[in-house]
Amino acid sequence: MNPAVISLAFDPIIHLGETSSVRLETIALAAILLAGLVLAAVIGRRTPAVGPYVPAPGLRPDDLIFIAIGAIPGAAVGARLGYVLDHLDYYRAAPDKILDLTQGGLSLSLAVPLGMLTAILIARLIHASAGRWMHAAAAPLLLVLAAGKLAGVLGATGQGLPADLPWATAYAGAGPWNSLGASIPAHPSQVYEGLATVVALVVLVAASRVEIVARRDGAALFVALASWSVLRVAVGFTWRDPVVLGPFRMEQLLTLIVLGVAVVGLVERSRAPLGDASGLSDRSVGLEPAG
Repeated sequence: MNPAVISLAFDPIIHLGETSSVRLETIALAAILLAGLVLAAVIGRRTPAVGPYVPAPGLRPDDLIFIAIGAIPGAAVGARLGYVLDHLDYYRAAPDKILDLTQGGLSLSLAVPLGMLTAILIARLIHASAGRWMHAAAAPLLLVLAAGKLAGVLGATGQGLPADLPWATAYAGAGPWNSLGASIPAHPSQVYEGLATVVALVVLVAASRVEIVARRDGAALFVALASWSVLRVAVGFTWRDPVVLGPFRMEQLLTLIVLGVAVVGLVERSRAPLGDASGLSDRSVGLEPAG
């Protein structure tokens, strides 16, 4: 083992009994998702409606439960679709394995936007203000993505290309680890992406002073998605995935598509008047816009 690298030696599994166990990473992800939902609920309650209301009503936390559940099918389909596209040669030869969730895995690039899409559809279905919920969910989403990536350290999930660097990480012990060759010193790409997502959160906070973001009609989520996408593409150059087009890996190309969606959404929000009838503003709950 190269003494210059960071060696991680621990058991990634908590053994609850002779026949039951749980991964440390799974526990961490569950706690992160719960914290994200609580934070979104708190921000939602402090996100007032647009209009001459005294006091201006905040969002209903109970709506968040339905919206969060609504995000699951979109996120699941997007995660599997992204994984299939990332391993397209294999699934062309074995198309019957595409829906076999016991084989292969999931990816993140398409999970985020498709999860957002189904969540917005549910928000409109239950007559919640989709735009205000998009605003409230922007920061919690980035925090969940950042913490979720950092939690990957607990299972060696997302290890990058082999590297001989002082901060390269290598895992000792039997594991099981979620990256092949976890004992080989490699870029801690999951840490890079987690820290990059924190930078995206800083960008979002800075952008909150801009009128289009401050008016709480959903632009904040597109800013979050765009900044996350740009930084994720940059981190992607340290991933182990094969290059498929120019210098890019498939996940990077998918993330560039997400960036395009975010830019289009941001442009659409910039052109829409406050309280427009697009279904993203307060008219979706029967509130009259201020102007």
